[in-house]
Amino acid sequence: MKKRPDLLKGEDLPEAPRQKRSQEKRVRWKAAGLAVFGEKGYERASIQEIAKRAKLPVGGFYQHFRSKRQLLLVMMDELLERLSELELRAGHFTGPRQAVHQILKRAFAQDLEYLGAYRAWQEAMLGDPELGKKQLEIQAWTTARIRGVFEQLQRLPGARAGIDVEGMARAMDSFFWGLLAKAMGMPRTELERSVEVSTHLIYHALFSDDPRGKK
Repeated sequence: MKKRPDLLKGEDLPEAPRQKRSQEKRVRWKAAGLAVFGEKGYERASIQEIAKRAKLPVGGFYQHFRSKRQLLLVMMDELLERLSELELRAGHFTGPRQAVHQILKRAFAQDLEYLGAYRAWQEAMLGDPELGKKQLEIQAWTTARIRGVFEQLQRLPGARAGIDVEGMARAMDSFFWGLLAKAMGMPRTELERSVEVSTHLIYHALFSDDPRGKK
């Protein structure tokens, strides 16, 4: 499996805290950043506002991050790390339909935790060519992971032959990122419905029938 992009490569990050109290403050900074980014986006979010949300002095921010941009990079890098840890082996499920549904459900559960960061990321990369390049690396990686899942599913009984797995992986990856971009203002029930619809589309694109009778 292709290694995930390292969004922090070349970043001059302050040294990671070693004391428990400092580590706890870092967690508070990140939680506050997610909340403020989610509410205001990137440009309107300020370090002062993040400090107010974290209930910490502004000066403490710079012990952990050198800028608002660096905080965003750290949170997006954490999202990629979480996604890289997802179990994507289709053989761990009782049938192909369940495999597709559970993989999608788990992936979106991770994404939604970092929804504020992704909202800010979308906005920030429009005016930052370096972030735009990083986004292309992210999408190449997520497309490769989706393709890997589809290739595993194609080896199961009932899989259709002659599927353009590469093209389908690119299309689904774009769809997933687009859905994530809309999720900020989407009711949870509507998002769950979108996951169900995606499961249905992927399953019927890859399989002619479920050989185990799973619905």
